[in-house]
Amino acid sequence: MPASVATPWIVAGALLVEGAVGWPRRLSHPVVWIGGLIATLERRWNRPEWSARTRRVLGVLTVMILVVVAGGAGWGVERLAATASFWPGLAILVIWGATGMAARSLFEHVRAVSRPLSVGDLPAARLAVGMIVGRDVEAMDEGEVATAALESLAESFCDGVVAPVFWFVIGGLPGLFAYKAINTADSMIGHMEPRWRAFGWAAARTDDVMNWVPARIAGALIALGGWQGWRIMWRDAGKHASPNAGWPEAAMAGALRVRLGGPVRYEGVMTYRPDFGDWAHPRAHDLHRGLRVYGVACVVLMLILIAGGFAWPR
Repeated sequence: MPASVATPWIVAGALLVEGAVGWPRRLSHPVVWIGGLIATLERRWNRPEWSARTRRVLGVLTVMILVVVAGGAGWGVERLAATASFWPGLAILVIWGATGMAARSLFEHVRAVSRPLSVGDLPAARLAVGMIVGRDVEAMDEGEVATAALESLAESFCDGVVAPVFWFVIGGLPGLFAYKAINTADSMIGHMEPRWRAFGWAAARTDDVMNWVPARIAGALIALGGWQGWRIMWRDAGKHASPNAGWPEAAMAGALRVRLGGPVRYEGVMTYRPDFGDWAHPRAHDLHRGLRVYGVACVVLMLILIAGGFAWPR
């Protein structure tokens, strides 16, 4: 099989490289480049004096541009791999594929919350969790910090690990890069606030579609932690406002036998969300347990990719 084809083994290699090495902090990440393009388009096209209809159409055009640019870049890298001999071509695919994964990055960000929380350093834990969630963190207690971190861990397991793996397997580097572009756009402009509601509509809806299957796979992998994970996932996933985020979050609540969801404050405004799970809200030790569940889910995903490589057509 040519090294230009993204087989499950190549995808597994990319996931392993990112998990073991991560991305060098001194280098600009490709997601930053995508974010720069999104910010430029939003600044030029999302003008408040224009009608909501016009801004929605321009938001659709933004999504199309992102897919073409990111997918085209992935196609170009694959063509480069195809012109190289086997091992250099393989290295190109694995290294560029690793740029779309965030398994190590996610683990490190959540561990940065878990460590101070476990020794009672609540101010440091609040500061760390503020790096990964958009909610107000200044007055959070231990349970609220642990809840926020666990919810971010579960949801980002889909966005940063399972979905990139899924689209890399399905669509090669073009599929992976297109997904990362759409997911980045959703995080930047896919909001319900008046400024982004019309312009970011297409990014949010496209992200929902692209995450539909990966979210359910992510939930299933997390639910492997025990029967309660499956039960709570099936029962509570549909409570979430998102069609996808509830699956891994409810599975995490069940796997750990904790309660996630509940009231949360954004920019001084309290938002009331449904509960996931039947138990008490998590504490510091539950966040450490959540990282173990996450690690097991990543290993199982890797094993599935390795097994899938044997069945992949040659």
